[in-house]
Amino acid sequence: MTNARLRVEQDEFNLPVVQASSGADGIVISSMRNDGWVTLDPGFLTTAQCESKITYIDGNNSILRYRGYPIEQLCESSDFLEVAWLLRHGELPSQREFDDFVQKINHRTVVGEDFRTFMGSFPHESHPMSVLASAINALATFYPNTTNVDDPEQLDEAATIIMAKARTIVSYILRRHRDEPMLFPDYSRGYVDDFLRMCFAVPYEPFHSNPVAVHALGRLLIIHADHEQNCSTSVVRIAGSAHANLYSAVAAGVNALSGPLHGGANEAVLRQLDDIAASGLTVKEYVERAKSEGRRISGLGHRVYKSYDPRAAIAKHCLEQVMENRRSLHLSANDVALFDVAQELEDIALHDDYFVSRHLYPNVDFYTGLVYRAIGFEPSMFTALFALGRIPGWIAQYREMMDDPMTKIGRPRQVYTGPQRRNYVPMESRPQ
Repeated sequence: MTNARLRVEQDEFNLPVVQASSGADGIVISSMRNDGWVTLDPGFLTTAQCESKITYIDGNNSILRYRGYPIEQLCESSDFLEVAWLLRHGELPSQREFDDFVQKINHRTVVGEDFRTFMGSFPHESHPMSVLASAINALATFYPNTTNVDDPEQLDEAATIIMAKARTIVSYILRRHRDEPMLFPDYSRGYVDDFLRMCFAVPYEPFHSNPVAVHALGRLLIIHADHEQNCSTSVVRIAGSAHANLYSAVAAGVNALSGPLHGGANEAVLRQLDDIAASGLTVKEYVERAKSEGRRISGLGHRVYKSYDPRAAIAKHCLEQVMENRRSLHLSANDVALFDVAQELEDIALHDDYFVSRHLYPNVDFYTGLVYRAIGFEPSMFTALFALGRIPGWIAQYREMMDDPMTKIGRPRQVYTGPQRRNYVPMESRPQ
């Protein structure tokens, strides 16, 4: 094994180097922990918390791969449940494995009456992400025999339950928000097709999902399925490192994803497009004013991608297909107008030196909100849809973490800069 040498004042460390199969190698710094030094890395910009075989990102060259497979190939040829299997098991399934997996998911999508009562206890105006996190956490109480993290069979069952019931839960959240009756799943339909039916169907009336909407939503679920060690995934791993059960760890990921700097960004993009359309300014005038005032343009730039976000290219293609079928999807004139605003804003971002020099290319959030809205979802549901897609990645990351013999309970260090030792001062002796 290669070693790196680090010298700090009079101390010198020989640090092992872990060779990466792709991307940056890792310098193992844990041997420094008891020698008077810690590394300080706000935001963990250069700190790897683990070795992983799941997802590879090259932000400089617009590369995203799941288990080695390019995201573009998976979106072209695969579907969401096959990608979920791939992330969890590391290989594409055989036909028998896939059929068995789909059947297990389908036959666990129904939630019991007690759980439906629990879901109905939330106020109608509750934020979908708060309800989703609570509901996934509550699954552990309904399925207590699947919470032993040391039992592989229980862990498999918990993963299947979460995958199956999250879709039902999200549809219930939407219908509860609209004060509409909840619908039971239909085993005979596909994962995405039936999800749209549960969200938008009228009881006792036939419902036919628009195939363009089914395909577009399926692609968005795939591109969101995993994204390496992002904020919410790191939270899932940290929670799991304490041997919190899978339900608790995934619920923690949902809560992290709810933040506007993480999963809520696509909702911010849509609000901004609405703002541009209502401003009375041209898109170029709006952008110039934002630049002069130092305001950020939502949906441009990404912490990892310093070139075009490969997920954005796929989401953009989905949006273009949706717009080509605007009549069958019954899109409003306002939806079409926002698409035109987005196209013009994208063109500015790709050619204006202000954005190009700062690597502020359109990211995945730039397009996904428009697709979700065109399908029929209101902005408050966007992050819940993101979470629905991300669940397979969280499960895969949790399983990998639990199987890794190098895993230790997450316990970051700090550099303390507060007061040194001082004595307690009684109330009557303090300055008044």
